[in-house]
Parts: sequence; C-alpha cells; structure tokens
Amino acid sequence: MCGRFVLDFDEAGLLRAYVATKADQDGPDWSPAYSIAPSTLAPVVREHYDEDGELRRTLEPARWGLHPSWAKDKGPRPINARFETVTTNGMFRGPFASARVVVPMNGYYEWVEQADGAKQPFYVHAEHAGLLHAAGLASARKDGEAWQVSFTIITREAKDAAGDVHDRMPAYLPEDMLGRWLAPEKLEGEEKDALQHELGEASDEIATTLVTHPVDRQVNSVRKIDRTDPSLIEPIELD
Repeated sequence: MCGRFVLDFDEAGLLRAYVATKADQDGPDWSPAYSIAPSTLAPVVREHYDEDGELRRTLEPARWGLHPSWAKDKGPRPINARFETVTTNGMFRGPFASARVVVPMNGYYEWVEQADGAKQPFYVHAEHAGLLHAAGLASARKDGEAWQVSFTIITREAKDAAGDVHDRMPAYLPEDMLGRWLAPEKLEGEEKDALQHELGEASDEIATTLVTHPVDRQVNSVRKIDRTDPSLIEPIELD
C-alpha cells in the first residue's frame, strides 16, 4: 500500500517538470514535504478542457482520501485503489473512466515489524532521488461556493525492492505515458481495459528501478515530526 509519501520538489519545479500551470493562482505555493499523510493536501496533476475548448494541464491541491460527490459525509475515504479491480469497483470505476490524475512523489514509506515489536520505517524511492508519477484517481464535490478535490493512489503487487518491505506499492507511470493517462476524454469498456493493461506493464518496469533503505523511527510519529525536515529520508544503519 501507500500510507505516507514524500515530495521534495517545490511548486516551480513541479510546474516545469509537468509543463503545467497553477490551477489556483491565488492559492499558497507548494513547498517540499517529507511526510504527506492521508487527509492532508498534496498537489496532483490533471488535464481538462477550459471554457475555450483548449486542453490545459494544471497543478492543483487535492485532499488525500477519495470522497466522491455521491458519497456520504461519514463514508469511507480510501487512500488507495487496488489495480486489480480499479475498473470494476463501484467507488473507482467512474474516476478511472474520466478523472485520472498523476500524484507526484519522490518515494513513500513502508513499515516492517522488528524482533523487539517496534515497526521500522523504510523509504522506497527512485534510485537517483528523481520524480515518480503515481497513477491516481480524483473526484470533486461542491463545498459552499468552492469545489473540493480529493484523490486516491492506485496500488499494485509490489516487486523487487518494494516487495522486500511490503506486498503492495503505488502503480507508477513512465513519462511517455502521462499524456494518455491524463487525457480527459471518457473511456469506455475496452478502452479502460487497454489502459489498465498498459499501466500494469509500465508500472512493472518502473518497479525494477526502485531502491529502499531504513530511516529513523521518528517517522512513525506522524503528528510530532516536522514534515519539512529532509533528514526524515536519510538512511540509517540497523543494529
């Protein structure tokens, strides 16, 4: 699964990386964060047609935990969607057809229980600290006069380094697939199946490029840590 992730790019770097514009020009700028937890805001990339019919790629804040407009206020807000059932599950099949997004990250945390009973955090990331493009789904709902966007991250069976610490991992997209993934046109049955298959094969290849290392157990305390502290992802030696 993916229960906490890292994004150490600032907003200017993300806009350059995705050749995107900022959706909310008056909103706060994104700063690097080394612990992004469920229910908090994180930037996502999406494409849509503007009022003039022009295709736009934007970077916008969204809350982690999918909350469709039809869902009850106190209903589940899943942070992950299983790749294997994402085109058929009632919560996700609609967003998969027409509300796909990219969730930028550099890596994510997983935990392994140790002999002393404590959970040791590991950081799974791109080999050279590069940007990873996680496949995500989004939904928007009206809150007063404003639209609130939420998202979930598609996860798949973990392989290679990621599989050493957990059995699930985010499904990552290669750069040459971003346009097809973000295309806003609604997909029908066979088109959804084809895109799901392509995501499976592409994320398989990216899984082989990931590396992992243990990090300090201060990461375990999501409420107490300083999420702006880059030392959270520094490797440590285990006894």
